Amino acid sequence: MTKLIGLYPGTFDPLTLGHVDLVERAVKLVDELVIGVAINRDKGPLFSLEERVAMVEKEMGRISKAAGVPIHVKPFESLLMKYAEEVKANIIIRGLRAVSDFEYEFQMVGMNQALNDEIETVFLMADARYQSIASRLVKEIARLDGDITSFVPAHVAKALKAKFSK
Repeated sequence: MTKLIGLYPGTFDPLTLGHVDLVERAVKLVDELVIGVAINRDKGPLFSLEERVAMVEKEMGRISKAAGVPIHVKPFESLLMKYAEEVKANIIIRGLRAVSDFEYEFQMVGMNQALNDEIETVFLMADARYQSIASRLVKEIARLDGDITSFVPAHVAKALKAKFSK
């Protein structure tokens, strides 16, 4: 039987509880999970690549141990499908929060299938508790000294506070 390797890509700037929820559910579907932290210079991330990878890694050890599924956190800057091939992913995991997410993701699936129709995309709906959480909104709330503790892991909230207290 073929080993099922999932790839969950994103910028994770910052990692939110919505991302964490998706990973906790994705590990139930795969034998191994790669979390691809995208470099994506066009988005102008608040956190450096190294900081984002460290944030994700800190949270994934606990999930990996609890699920008994290896989770690897790796940066990437290539075309998603090339990276998926590189890490030997069979499926790409994507999260959906709203209809607007679906429209964008629907287009991406079509393009990705044209590039490699052997790799499937699996969509997981965001848990109702996390549907409104978006990294850009979390950063804005943190910048304005709002309470973000119900949106991100504690270590991420601390890192955001430190970024905006400078």
